[in-house]
Amino acid sequence: MPHIAAASTIDLPYKTKQQDVKQQAHELFSANFPQTDRLIFAFDNTEIITRNFCKPLSYYAEPNSFEQRNNDYIENALNYSVQAIGECIVKAGISKEDITDIFFVSTTGLATPSLDGLIINKMRLNPHVNRSPLWGLGCGGGVSGMAKANMAAIANPNAVVLLVAVELCSLTLIKTDYSKSNFIGSSLFSDGIAAVIVKGDNHTQKQNKVAYVAASSKLYYDSLDVMGWDFNDTGFKVLFSKDIPTFIHENVKADITDFLGRHNLQLGDIKNFIFHPGGKKVLDAYADALQVEGDFLNKTRAVMNDNGNMSSATVLYVLERFMTEGFTDGYGLMMAMGPGFSSEMVLLKLTND
Repeated sequence: MPHIAAASTIDLPYKTKQQDVKQQAHELFSANFPQTDRLIFAFDNTEIITRNFCKPLSYYAEPNSFEQRNNDYIENALNYSVQAIGECIVKAGISKEDITDIFFVSTTGLATPSLDGLIINKMRLNPHVNRSPLWGLGCGGGVSGMAKANMAAIANPNAVVLLVAVELCSLTLIKTDYSKSNFIGSSLFSDGIAAVIVKGDNHTQKQNKVAYVAASSKLYYDSLDVMGWDFNDTGFKVLFSKDIPTFIHENVKADITDFLGRHNLQLGDIKNFIFHPGGKKVLDAYADALQVEGDFLNKTRAVMNDNGNMSSATVLYVLERFMTEGFTDGYGLMMAMGPGFSSEMVLLKLTND
């Protein structure tokens, strides 16, 4: 089966303390959002310490148009993608000419030609690289992209597949949107850029191996309003429901059990939980639903505390932390929930040599 050769993530230059974001949000919302004083403590309840931002905090208080924010998205997405890819290529021990496929995941900006085309042009990659831009998967995109990257490597054992996830959530903030969803979103979301190299079976892995086993994707009927965007003249208006933790409680254990059962495994066989955090309530819902002993989401929680919710890129930050800090021999489960409402899972086999 294919294996994950390397992962790289970007620590953005404008990392900001959550308490500073809280103060600015209070200033921006208080005059027009009557619930500001009552809900401001949501910033503390997230347990986020710092937020990963591509722009200085002052940028988000300035008047700016959707056009400007989207242009900033394209510029930053391209530049930081190239940086992450360059670092990942070095880690994987390959040259840029070896890349055969690109999967580019994002839901926080628009570009045509898509960003994968801009990356090929700027980095002068092989012009015959197979391109797959994946848009609209939200927080589930990192896991879904991982599944699709590995399927490409299964189809071509000589493949060297590049997966890139870019989410610049901060640039979607509509300063004049005084809704509860926008207020709560401003307490959670941040920016992240990650790159991963997946190699097909004809490539050897000399050291620690993270091998792909299988994937599962599920869309829950009649849940389209749980998470997503409304598009209007001012940009991407965030939508998400307070029912997300309830969805996890009601579905996630059965879904995981069913997925693992198809591979003759049980929840107890999973030694590494590589989950997208969502937020503190989502993490608590996972813990309550799965009842796994110990702090099995400690790396997921640490990534959220250090960066905030970076949508699809977040789970790849968690993966990179496992690959850097170490993992337990055995199976690993990547999981994320996203718009649809949907769940995405990837089963991995991790081995320390």
